[in-house]
Amino acid sequence: MNTTLEVLPALSRTDLMAPSVAAALGRWTEEDAARVEIAGIDPALSDTVEFCEAYGVPLADSANCVVVAAKRGGATTYAACVVPATGRADVNGLVRRHLGARKVSFAPMDAVLADTGMEYGGITPVGLPEGWPVLVDAEAAAHPGLVVGSGIRGSKLWVPGPLLAGLPGARVLPGLGVAVA
Repeated sequence: MNTTLEVLPALSRTDLMAPSVAAALGRWTEEDAARVEIAGIDPALSDTVEFCEAYGVPLADSANCVVVAAKRGGATTYAACVVPATGRADVNGLVRRHLGARKVSFAPMDAVLADTGMEYGGITPVGLPEGWPVLVDAEAAAHPGLVVGSGIRGSKLWVPGPLLAGLPGARVLPGLGVAVA
């Protein structure tokens, strides 16, 4: 990895991640947790594009995690979508069909922050509440080391795609990420 950041083993710097993320990584096998790295960043640069430009990380080596609210009848289910940063999640097509929802929209940020204990701009699929589906694009699932949020704006995690695909509630969906034109 060629970046201007000091990248360290994630569990050596749990102070650089949200408590829910640190707790989740602490439950992983030692071997898997050792494959996750972290770097402190300027919180003002947590937006994916700004982060990549500032720190020399290719956009293709980053992923975004967006949380959606799927509604059917009176029930609302939250789900996370992990897609390469070069695209966007197919929310109204594949996500809606997969979740069996009548309507899917971006989840209300205040509810997501309250439920996850994470910060806006740092949402990550690692450490989400139990029962939340984690939908992972097949390209992201195969990537050797994607940059994702850490639960806070002041750092980023590097996580192998297969570990993202193995998260609790994860489902790999080919075509989840749609290239941005």
